[in-house]
Amino acid sequence: MLSLAFSVGESAQIRADFPILARTVRDEKPLVYLDSGATSQKPTVVLEAEREFYTQHNAAVHRGAHQLAEEATEAFEDARATIAAFLGGNSDEIVFTKNGTEAINLIAYAVSNAAFPGSVDGADPAAAARLSVGPGDEIVVTEMEHHANLVPWQELARRTGATLKWISIDEDGRLGAPESAISDRTKILAITHVSNVVGTRNDLAPYVAAAKANNAIVVVDACQSVPHLDVTDLTAADSGIDFVIFTGHKVLGPSGIGVLWGRTELLAAMPPFLTGGSMIEVVKMEGSTYAPPPQRFEAGVPVAAQAVGLAAAVKYLQGWGMDRVHAHDEALTAYALEQMATRPWLKVLGPRDAAERVGSVAFVVEGVHPHDVGQILDDDGIAVRTGHHCAWPLHRALGVPSSTRASFGIYTTTAEIDAMMKSLDRVVEIFGVNS
Repeated sequence: MLSLAFSVGESAQIRADFPILARTVRDEKPLVYLDSGATSQKPTVVLEAEREFYTQHNAAVHRGAHQLAEEATEAFEDARATIAAFLGGNSDEIVFTKNGTEAINLIAYAVSNAAFPGSVDGADPAAAARLSVGPGDEIVVTEMEHHANLVPWQELARRTGATLKWISIDEDGRLGAPESAISDRTKILAITHVSNVVGTRNDLAPYVAAAKANNAIVVVDACQSVPHLDVTDLTAADSGIDFVIFTGHKVLGPSGIGVLWGRTELLAAMPPFLTGGSMIEVVKMEGSTYAPPPQRFEAGVPVAAQAVGLAAAVKYLQGWGMDRVHAHDEALTAYALEQMATRPWLKVLGPRDAAERVGSVAFVVEGVHPHDVGQILDDDGIAVRTGHHCAWPLHRALGVPSSTRASFGIYTTTAEIDAMMKSLDRVVEIFGVNS
């Protein structure tokens, strides 16, 4: 058995913290959950944190003057501080959204709103200039992006008249050179830290450097990296990155909450995305002024219970140590790749070196549709993802219409990978694949 970052006892302790892992599925088969890249399971401490908020402190934050409102507000802002520290940032740099998709849309719409008269009045001129996007400007993405980090930029290009360009990937799922798309016309670079399909961990430095040489805004989708890696280098003062986004449900936290970290000067210059209560400063019939960030971007009653649950989730990961979480993931990935390499009828998409990957392995079985593969695995109690994984352009670039993806979490074991491989061998038998 492969040696992982956690001992056998620690792994058992971790799994015991996730109640859902004890259930059975499909005629009382043990659940083998290998779909953490889509959504992670939740430890008891997260469930209890949300329950405790609702049973003891539930009130509208930043609104009432009574004790419950004070307690709810304190819990909400303490959660913001916890998540800021987890990312290596400050509380006023953290905006809560409903998911990562909304966080990216917030940036894209704020940029397009900045073009309207009065939208950036009083803002720092240098920051306001960086938010200006129009005809002749270019927005750069990559061919491996999740649709959430592609479609909003397509729409921004359409609304502003800017041109959308992209950095292509090679047959092994690695990005091409920065200069293939980044130029002196680049205004925004939106790039994933880790691919949600092939698991490629991108070396962001050369792409960020090329973008910053042109004073472009850099947006990093960290939805697939935050559950597995220490990402404080992304928010460091000298990183060159302006925005980092992730979503709570992939990092052991609740659904319904996302996080946008942004540089203070850009957040302060950005016009709001949603308007209404809580995000205002002064309201008159003739017009309104808006609160400073982060409240400017949190219209309405915020996601207080979810924030408390997410803070509990990141504390849980920190309790085990992000270095150990990463080592566990890398060892699992290496083990999966080793087992898959012994099956000639199985093609792995992306890099074959576990050190280049994070969190997932996508593959195709020769002659068998991924949906059929997934159905047989599901019959054996094994949960994986099949399809294009909200990344159609990436699959087209790799020459496959879809794939099967196994993705891992802190609670995943090598025994679960063994179970998947045994089920995949059954796929070959059922479909008569030449092995």
